[in-house]
Amino acid sequence: MSLLTIDRDLARDSYYAATAPRMQTHAPLAGDHTADVAVVGGGLAGLSAALELAERGMKVTLLEARQMGWGASGRNGGQAIHGLAMDQEDIETELGAQDARTIWAMSLEALALIQARRQQHRIDCDWQDGWLAVATSAGKARKLLQWTERMNRVYDAGFTPIEAAALPGWIASPRYHAGAFDAHSGHMHPLKYALGLARAAQAAGVTLHEDSPVTALTQGETITLTTSQGSVRARQVLLAGNVYLGGVAPQLEARIMPVGTYIVCSEPVDPAQMAALIPNRAAVCDTDFVLDYFRPTADHRMLFGGRVSYSTRTPGDVAGAMRQRMVATFPQLAQVGIAHAWGGFVDITMSRAPDFGRLGGNLYYLQGFSGHGLALTGLAGKLVAEAIDGDASRFDVFTRFAHRPFPGGRLLRTPALVLGMAWYRLRDMLG
Repeated sequence: MSLLTIDRDLARDSYYAATAPRMQTHAPLAGDHTADVAVVGGGLAGLSAALELAERGMKVTLLEARQMGWGASGRNGGQAIHGLAMDQEDIETELGAQDARTIWAMSLEALALIQARRQQHRIDCDWQDGWLAVATSAGKARKLLQWTERMNRVYDAGFTPIEAAALPGWIASPRYHAGAFDAHSGHMHPLKYALGLARAAQAAGVTLHEDSPVTALTQGETITLTTSQGSVRARQVLLAGNVYLGGVAPQLEARIMPVGTYIVCSEPVDPAQMAALIPNRAAVCDTDFVLDYFRPTADHRMLFGGRVSYSTRTPGDVAGAMRQRMVATFPQLAQVGIAHAWGGFVDITMSRAPDFGRLGGNLYYLQGFSGHGLALTGLAGKLVAEAIDGDASRFDVFTRFAHRPFPGGRLLRTPALVLGMAWYRLRDMLG
């Protein structure tokens, strides 16, 4: 069964789809066309790049295999966070202090870009300021507070460290031992934001096509993208389909893995009770390797995610399993039911650094956001647009990351990853 087919089943009960009806559709590609730039993938990275390129005066065609914002872009946890999924100290080790500082600054630019686009394009996406990291053991609490102190000292991050005694004022849960608060990060309704970017891109002149999976890519001075009903010839092409490229660029596949993640959304909670659970309404994420993440929605529900699958097989009773984790975190919600349960796939790299680059001089790609892409995808689209327009200086900071294929080849890399993640789960449990 293909990933697109599995993903279609996971998307059926999405809270986001239920609360952000699609007001317009875009016809599949038909016939043969030309463009300055063709973009493959109608998620946040592809839409961001297409918008930026059109604003630079280029003729842009975007091909999406299903619908705009279909994959992780429209079904994620909604948390827009500073930095990368790779820790800053690891970035320093690989790229050096100067590039690490550059990447940190660009990650803050990614958050500012969301605000600028919300205002410029009038995208109502339920934005809420604030993000809270929490530790699930005393040992992890010490590490979190040490990390917070270093980030404030080295990067002037402005995080608020929260000792155990003060934590009940931030979150009413028995599970956590310390925290760190970031006022610059926050959360939103990702599908509303993705659909808003699609409207903005179309208004800027981008030609959008849905239900148009690319079946073949022919490289050359001009690149040809072929679908079942037509083709696009373009001087430059961006691949932004992540795990959904379907073999179009097999040389990229070994460097990312699809990881299933699952989310539930509760029935409405009394606003006063929700305010008691998370007084400042921040998004919350723990520091475990296999982590939980959750946040209040604009309509006073608890959105809770975190169970993962590294085999592309959907676990049984997602709603029941995730509800147990929600109630373990907030016993106060023991009588609150689950209204929606859904999932989707994120693309991870071995190092958790994003994988940006080129396959030849005129074929660019963006992938490997590793579950940290709600803000970073927007910046990635901006950086690749700058590169296509002639200034690759900022894009090439990211191309300096070294990326290794997952071990085991096509047949064994999934079992190897499942085994590795079992070890990390055990390590989380032991604290």
